[in-house]
Formats: sequence, structure tokens, C-alpha cells
Amino acid sequence: MKTWFSRPATHLAIGLILLLGFARGALAADPLVDAAWAVANLNKPGIVFVDLQPSKDFLEAHIPGAINTNYGKDGWRKERADKVPAMLPDNLEPLAAMIGTKLGIDNDTHVVLVPQGNDALDVGQATRVYWTFKVLGHDKVSILNGGMSTYTNNEKNPLQQGIVKAAPKTFKMNVRKEMLVTMDDVKKARAAGVVLVDNRPEDQYVGINRHPKSTMSGTIAGAKNLPNQWTTVNGGGEFRSKAQLEQLHKVANVPTSGEQINFCNTGHWASVGWFVSSEILGNKKAKMYDGSMVEYTMLKGDAIESKVKLN
Repeated sequence: MKTWFSRPATHLAIGLILLLGFARGALAADPLVDAAWAVANLNKPGIVFVDLQPSKDFLEAHIPGAINTNYGKDGWRKERADKVPAMLPDNLEPLAAMIGTKLGIDNDTHVVLVPQGNDALDVGQATRVYWTFKVLGHDKVSILNGGMSTYTNNEKNPLQQGIVKAAPKTFKMNVRKEMLVTMDDVKKARAAGVVLVDNRPEDQYVGINRHPKSTMSGTIAGAKNLPNQWTTVNGGGEFRSKAQLEQLHKVANVPTSGEQINFCNTGHWASVGWFVSSEILGNKKAKMYDGSMVEYTMLKGDAIESKVKLN
């Protein structure tokens, strides 16, 4: 009787291809999925839709089976002991516990993040949570492009009302420290000529307005400006095509390859810029500075420049 190893080489090749394909699927997911994909994958085992709508809107209508999370209260971001706000928590254990027990996610779960999809600002909630999952070592994560706004454009797409509770699971972290950027890292990168990308609106970039917790106006010296509102169609909830994003990077004089650090005020808008660079355009050398301008100015970072100085 022939063993598995004595089968024709073509059978071996097919087996290896299938095995590699399965392994790849177990480790990663497409960064963006659309509404048609969501409908086709409703109630499938191993997929959890994480809804980022305010609880009132979630109770009124959500994707069937979706679990609601509160972006501001569920531990995704915390004020640090030195009063720098909205940072990735120093202690990530409570966040990992919440992901497992409240959201029903384990390390085999394909997480699909569902923003409201009204504008680039709320898309930033999805990209920030997406970045957090990547930092925690979880690659099976996607964003529903256009969020609930696009999903509900088709009246045939099924909806559910009311509370949904997940069956608790265990989520184990494998933190990617290489993704975390400190203020000192930014200073060294600037000195070394690494591209810094300010994803705030132009009025904040040039120094006309600033975040209320920033102590100085302007931007980190030498930074390029690519506002996060550029990256979505008309500033809405759906990302632009890869070709358009490449074109806009060229307009902003921001390369689509090589080392870069995205920042904003508190790492929210910057997560959109990072997601575009790293996940859509494929620049895996792109990183995000969580503390951004609020930390940089509160802790007296060097070389702040303001292109507009009002009297």
C-alpha cells in the first residue's frame, strides 16, 4: 500500500499549497471588508463583529450578533499617571480581559470592527482599535469599510435590535513592542531624517488652532501634513481607493515606502494615517506615535515649528 509520501509530486504540491493557504488565513485577515462580505459571513463561527456605535444607536439597529464596545470607557485608551490623555494603557491585562470576557474574542477569532461610518473622525475609532489589536499580537482583524452608514444603505441587509451578550472567552496577548513609539523615539527619528507625518487638519498643522491639552501650537519641525480627512471619500466613512491614496500621498510629499511615523494630537487621527500607509498601501515600516502632539508639548519635546503666528 502506498504511503502519503509516495503520492505524485503534484499531489504533494497541492497539499502544501492548501496547508500554506490555511496557515495564512489563520494568521491574518484582509484589512478592509465590505457590506456584502459582512452579510455573507453573518453568524459564522469564529467571526465577531465589534460595533463602535454609541449604545443608544446600537440598541436601535446593529449587524445581527454584533457586540457593542464603548471606545471611551472600555479601556482602549487611558490617561497616564503624568496626565497625558488617551494613551494605550500601561497595564494591558484589563484590556485583554475585557476583549475576552465582554467581547467574546479569543486568539482564533476574526474580529470585524464596525464604526458608525459617518465621517473620518469616527472611522478613527475603528483604526485605533485595529492598531491596538495589532499591538496585542492579533492579526485576524478587519474594518467594515463605510461602517454602519454603508451597511444600512441597502435596505435588504439584515439588522438586529437590543442587547447582545457574548459568551466569555480567553484572549492572550503577545505584545509587539516594536510597534510602540515613544517621544524619545520621535526625537531620534527626526534627527535621523525619518519622515514624520502630521495627520491633523491643516489649521492645527500650521499653528492657527491647537488641541486644548497641547501646550504649544504648530507641529514637530519638518513634519509633512496629510490630513486624515483626505483619506476617506469626501471626509466620510469610506476609505478612498489605493490609487487615490497614492496620489494624495504624492500631493502631500509623503512617500509610500520607507520609515515613517504618523502622529496627530492623541493618536486618533494618526491611526487613520497609519492604517492607510501600513495596511492599505502596504508600507510595513510605517509606525504610529500614540502620545502625539499632546504628549510632545506637555513633556517639552524639542523643535516645535509654527508656520502661522497670530498676533
